[in-house]
Amino acid sequence: MAGDSDVPGLSARDRVRGCLRELAVNARDPNLRAAQSSFLLAWMAEWAFTVGIGIVAYRDAGAFGVGLVGLLRMLPAAVLAPFAAPLTDRWRRERVLVVIAAVRAVAFLATAALVASGDTVPVYVLAVLATTVGTLYRPAHSALLPSLCRTAQGLAGANITRGLLDSVAVLVGPLVATVLLSTGSLAAVFVAAGIASAAAVPTMLLVRYEAPPRRVVPQRPSALADVREGLGAVRGERRLGLLFALAAVQTATRGALSVFVVVVAIDLLGTGESGAGLLTTAVGAGAVVGSLGAVLLLGSSRLGAWFGVGVALWGVPLALVAVWPSPVATLALMACLGVGNALVDVGLFTLPARLAVDEVLGRVFVVLEGIIALSVGLGSLVTPLVIDAAGVRGALAVIGCVAPLAVVAAWRGLRALDRAMADRDVSVALLARSPMLHPLPMPAIEHLARCVEPEVVPDRGTVVVQGELGDTFSVIERGEADVLQDGVLIRRLREGGSFGEVALLRDVRRTATVVARGELRLRTLGRAQFVAAVTGYTRSRAEADLLIASLRFSAEEGADAVDVDRPGVAAGGPAGE
Repeated sequence: MAGDSDVPGLSARDRVRGCLRELAVNARDPNLRAAQSSFLLAWMAEWAFTVGIGIVAYRDAGAFGVGLVGLLRMLPAAVLAPFAAPLTDRWRRERVLVVIAAVRAVAFLATAALVASGDTVPVYVLAVLATTVGTLYRPAHSALLPSLCRTAQGLAGANITRGLLDSVAVLVGPLVATVLLSTGSLAAVFVAAGIASAAAVPTMLLVRYEAPPRRVVPQRPSALADVREGLGAVRGERRLGLLFALAAVQTATRGALSVFVVVVAIDLLGTGESGAGLLTTAVGAGAVVGSLGAVLLLGSSRLGAWFGVGVALWGVPLALVAVWPSPVATLALMACLGVGNALVDVGLFTLPARLAVDEVLGRVFVVLEGIIALSVGLGSLVTPLVIDAAGVRGALAVIGCVAPLAVVAAWRGLRALDRAMADRDVSVALLARSPMLHPLPMPAIEHLARCVEPEVVPDRGTVVVQGELGDTFSVIERGEADVLQDGVLIRRLREGGSFGEVALLRDVRRTATVVARGELRLRTLGRAQFVAAVTGYTRSRAEADLLIASLRFSAEEGADAVDVDRPGVAAGGPAGE
């Protein structure tokens, strides 16, 4: 994986070219193209609906109504989504996304009919339904993307692309709503949202990929056990907890923003209802710019730190609006907030996919979405109370300071996370040089990298002994090793070289001895993890079959089969000799 922008010898031009190549994969690869296009349509629908329902609530009950509706939409989603979360891990994830988009399309179109008839009370019920179902959309999509990628850098590129599309959705969805509201047609906003959500269905149906192997579960698995497993994955990984805590602060501020865009536009700036859509559009415009800039983070070893910067940028612009409440300045500051949104998305949806195993990844992202839903709801409910107590400008100042202060408190943990991910990158790069592991999708290779154990062997130390049972697979991180058969040197392995795969796959004894030539640093995998990964995917299993077949052919020709790997897959050359 590429290093950060301060890596010697890596020019800005080279970084941009590399980033553009990775992003182009999302346009060329049919699976990524379909998944990303479907997300764009679904999220444009979400943002148009958010503007529309905010206007309905403001007409009915003012600023407090906007905040209350925000809570009513998010609270059931936060409570119910964890119980539906196992669907994102038990079912094929693209099918879950299709069902969600279809249900939301029906809800949006029904809302349009009710608004046109003047009956707004059932509209809030539909809003709760659409939001509750939609809470699973981003988690399922976030859990799907790693299976469509080969590397962590590829996943970061996919998330940057999705962040850019999210930003476009934040720009286009509210812009469409603003245009329709300026014509006096509130119902048309919900029609547009319904059409966009419906269009996401056939687009997602184009996705084709090899789903990762799943463990066998009881015919009637316990819903509570499934929920506990997802929550346990978050509790058991403190770095996930740190990310999710900061996400809660950021999304509580987002909930406050849903109130502020209406109140600031109408009460502080005097730009009317359409001004609320314009402010939200400014957030989207800034997010587009931020997403384009986030391209430079592709391959960065500091995603945690940049995530923290993004969270801070969600608060600082609000505090500055309190100081400088002019229409032009407010639009510019909302755009800065959008830049923060782009930075948050890159880290928040790339790092958890590397910290949690694929088997529970959907539930982990649903936990995140539940936290988001709850914090957005609380933020939208508390904000009117703060406005009543401190006024619009006072509330902007107070709420705007929360996010940057939280980042300051969490900064040391974010930097520790970056260091841990940099070490993980070393393991991933080494494992990927093995011909059998190179074809694995990103979740599988990341899981193996989590399981590796470092090992240091002194000069002339014996790593494996001919005739012993084999139970490990090893990759050389640093140093050299001699491969001896019956005491005769037959091969020398260098950095990136690996050995042990044949004994594990064929369940035979070691056919050679491996001795360190100088101090040797290894990264080692146990039998269970290695065999499950290689045999669980078609391409890696095919590579294993080819290797075993070549050894059988060598034996038939009278050659000795040696339990060390063939030359590895790496840009730097062969893994061994």
